[in-house]
Amino acid sequence: MSDPAPARAGIDIGRIRDQFPSLAETDDGRPRMYFDNPAGTQVPQIVADRMADCLLYRSANIGGYFRTSDLAGEVADAARSAMVDFLNAPSADEIIFGQNMTSLTLHFARSIGKQFRPGDEIVLSRMDHDANVEPWKLMARDFDLKVRYLSFDTNTFEFDLGELDSLLNDKTRLVCVGGASNLTGTINDVKSICAKARAAGAWSFIDAVQSAPHIVSDVQDFGCDFFVSSAYKFFGPHQGILWGRRDVLEQLQPYKVRPAPDTLPWCFETGTQSHEGMAGTAAAVDYFAWIGTEMAGAKGSRREAICGALDLLFEYERELADRLVRGLMDIDGVRVLGITDEAAMSRRVPTVSFVHDRHRPSHIAKALAERNIFAWSGHNYALELARALDIEKSGGGVRIGPVHYNTLDEIDVLIDALQQILG
Repeated sequence: MSDPAPARAGIDIGRIRDQFPSLAETDDGRPRMYFDNPAGTQVPQIVADRMADCLLYRSANIGGYFRTSDLAGEVADAARSAMVDFLNAPSADEIIFGQNMTSLTLHFARSIGKQFRPGDEIVLSRMDHDANVEPWKLMARDFDLKVRYLSFDTNTFEFDLGELDSLLNDKTRLVCVGGASNLTGTINDVKSICAKARAAGAWSFIDAVQSAPHIVSDVQDFGCDFFVSSAYKFFGPHQGILWGRRDVLEQLQPYKVRPAPDTLPWCFETGTQSHEGMAGTAAAVDYFAWIGTEMAGAKGSRREAICGALDLLFEYERELADRLVRGLMDIDGVRVLGITDEAAMSRRVPTVSFVHDRHRPSHIAKALAERNIFAWSGHNYALELARALDIEKSGGGVRIGPVHYNTLDEIDVLIDALQQILG
């Protein structure tokens, strides 16, 4: 299988693929095709190198008087600085690390809930991963809050923000929504959602796990109060990152052990962090900056290089998504669960899910795996969304998630395989 020519935007796909050792792996002579990326991406060599360096030469806890402790502190500082650039955050003190997005959200829900009174209301989304739903439902149960839901149009797969206006009132305290759907791929207008929440006097909590790998994240422009993601979805290690607005974080009571610092950000970081995970996260950010400098022609700051890279990669991923969607729609019995209008492809990430009228999703995913094509099936933790689309009981959907290291040739091989499986 040959790689396609570089995309119009200037991507050197061969050079990009060379950064990822796993892409060269074969099983019994068959190449691996990684379309399982919404659940976790492969990592470039720079991520593995930085993590190994941290484990081998910088392994210590932070706060000591000796050299390795100083080096570990430098790793943590570099990781916060990298995420400041990745998110356009105002301050490194607002960057909080944890195990993953789910753990961070469950952790923060306890502190956030203590700010509310019985009868206060929160708004959740029917489109979101359960990590941005169930923690808040548990918070509502524990603090006697009322939960309201923002639904989505099951034909367009997008929100009607007029409905959000009808849900917000003087009792609304929190609005939680995803940057992009992990099942349908829809990119949500978080800037407008955050503005509406703020006008109602409510905080906004954005789950950016699925948007961060594909589009520019700018917490200052979005106007959100919390913004959380997981590095292993944007080519880094298993690591979660939460940004919180300083004036909001300072209102919260951290759940922590007594000797832990009382100051930001350490008061919200429970126990010793994964310093190697932080090193890998910074490396993933630098990988984006490398693309921005080498392929997008960025000449300024690391932030400018990151933005240039993400804009460049989004255009290429849109080509992948368009080829994938058109190919799926040509297969008899397939229904794509997401935006398919060519004029609207800029409002989705390349994650594409579908169902078939005769084959169960698990059967399709297993048949693809037998061809060494990796994909997921099921509800993928988007329980509310699967129920809204009435696919939960029938096994959910098949989720194909190309990213920028995938190729158009791989999309064609995938479509050919599906035609054989579903024919």
